[in-house]
Amino acid sequence: MTTARTPRFIPGALAAGLCLFAAAAVAQAPAPAAPPASLPAAAAPASLEPLAWLAGCWQGTVNMRDFREQWMPLRGGMLVGVGHTVMGDRTQNFEYLRIERRPDGVHYVVAPGGKGETAFRLVGQDRDGDDEIFTFNNPRTDFPQTIIYRRGSKGRLFAHVEGKLDGADKRIIYPMRRVDCESGENIEK
Repeated sequence: MTTARTPRFIPGALAAGLCLFAAAAVAQAPAPAAPPASLPAAAAPASLEPLAWLAGCWQGTVNMRDFREQWMPLRGGMLVGVGHTVMGDRTQNFEYLRIERRPDGVHYVVAPGGKGETAFRLVGQDRDGDDEIFTFNNPRTDFPQTIIYRRGSKGRLFAHVEGKLDGADKRIIYPMRRVDCESGENIEK
């Protein structure tokens, strides 16, 4: 009998100390309402093209923690990325990321600290006005079970992590802006 392992990460360099700053993250995030936690599998795209907009750099700050994701352009059948969270001048967390097509669908795969991978299957793609919403799910993990990437207007990205933590429902939103990978300057695109 196999048991689900507990991942020790938050997607895209969204760092340790999750419980300590969850309330502040939600309070600081001008995010729209969350999409349904699970959408029909038929709503999931058959290719990675709908996620190609992730290519580039994204940055956000919550509770003195600066987090960044950098995604390479879609190439060779996958998007490859890295996440890094810093507080002051110290690394809090880093992750290797990828989005790839597998026989059972599109998967968001994370390797926190470069160790042990966990995959979340894309279960839905939706729209809310101009926003595009991509919902990934893995019900066998502890927290999070759901990762949502919401592409907002004017270079905004909202990463949601959701699920049960210590028996209670938790939902944390990490607001990010598209930035120039070298300078860190905001890009509205």
